[in-house]
Amino acid sequence: MSFPKLAFSRLRIAAAAALLLGLHGVVLAQTAPAGQELTERERQLLDRIRALEDRLAAVEARLAAAPAAPAPSQAAKPAPQPELSATGDSTSLPGFAAGTTIDFLLDGYYEYNFNDPVGRVNLLRPFDPTSNSFTLNQGAMVVERAADPSQGRRWGVRLDLMFGQATESLSGNPTNEPRTAPYRNIFQAYGTYIFPLGSGLTVDFGRFASSVGFEGSFAKDQIDYTRSLLFAALPFYHMGFRTSYKLSDKVTATWMLVNGLNQMEDFNGFKSNDLLLSASLSKSFTWTANYYFGQEGRDLVPSAISNLPPALPTQPGLSIQPVSPTPNGRTQIGDTYFTWNASSKLSFVGEGDYVISRLYANSYPTHLLGGAGYVKYQFVPRFSLAGRYEYLSDRGGYLSGATQALKEATITATVQPADGFQLKWEFRRDYSNQLFFLTHAPGILSKDQNTALLALLWWFGGKQGAW
Repeated sequence: MSFPKLAFSRLRIAAAAALLLGLHGVVLAQTAPAGQELTERERQLLDRIRALEDRLAAVEARLAAAPAAPAPSQAAKPAPQPELSATGDSTSLPGFAAGTTIDFLLDGYYEYNFNDPVGRVNLLRPFDPTSNSFTLNQGAMVVERAADPSQGRRWGVRLDLMFGQATESLSGNPTNEPRTAPYRNIFQAYGTYIFPLGSGLTVDFGRFASSVGFEGSFAKDQIDYTRSLLFAALPFYHMGFRTSYKLSDKVTATWMLVNGLNQMEDFNGFKSNDLLLSASLSKSFTWTANYYFGQEGRDLVPSAISNLPPALPTQPGLSIQPVSPTPNGRTQIGDTYFTWNASSKLSFVGEGDYVISRLYANSYPTHLLGGAGYVKYQFVPRFSLAGRYEYLSDRGGYLSGATQALKEATITATVQPADGFQLKWEFRRDYSNQLFFLTHAPGILSKDQNTALLALLWWFGGKQGAW
């Protein structure tokens, strides 16, 4: 019973009670002395009083059975608010976009190369190629509505937009793409559907980050800021299908059918494959292994970049001039890495890679063999110190264009004054057994290059955790 109805009923009871008392007084005043019979009028008044008493008793019984009125603080509950993340940001959009997260990242750095190289160019650094320059490396926005079968949603979509210097390595490099312009600012863009087969068959289609190699493309989640030599040698992204299935609670198998290495538009029409196995062997130890194979030589001469409309009604930049003889060699990559959290503060990572590539089936191959080791110690929640060492044998110049043995050692200090802001200080030494690195004088090369770096990163949004 609502509060207004309850108040009205109580008023009716009070009025009825007052009426009964008044009538009773009138009857008593008019009742004949003992032994004298009541008149007809007096009997009618008494009958009326009894009827009113019965009705009053019935109303009181109904009120006693009704639930108590809620307290004012419970009568009108406010609408539920969006769940908040650790940084105070909404983890999901409301309404029709519920379950959608939006995240932003800003990444910039200043780096100094002690060789003072010509053109201020750091060699073998795809993500930090410039020296002695304030650099905007990445401005990224990630929009995602992940698939969630538990909520009745088997499909999902993810879009990563990226701007800044890193786009030149990820999608703006003409050596990677026949046409760079249509995809320059897209790092990832894929849709997901989870088919109800067994534990769930997850299928992605679109462009997604490569799982070949340990390091990723967003610096905020990396142990070191600058990327390893192996990262530069391995693919950054793929375009095609990615299918994953959990074989058990600990093991997941993945198969990718893609255009190739860093190819939004296929170089040659030959589809490449990657077979991946990842395992969580314990709460503190994970292991991943990849085997990639494909044909990576172009079968068309790249079209010259021009603002003029094409001669035929088609899109500009598409080539119809074949390469002869057509490259038919294969590229194969074996990659494995593990992560071991030895304690809540100490973690280790190991990575090993082998690449063999031929331009033609009967060509002499280029070989790349390398390994990297990482260690990180989290002294306090806001400060960590990390190091990396790697060795890479580049026979035939698969990465560097020259046969040489490359090494690098890096030490990185990370300070995070607040959630959403991070500072990284880094010193790195690259060195070779050959004269390779640039110096201040054109044509004069050095066997090493030493760099010091300060990076600043900001991010906010609902996803939190690895991007």
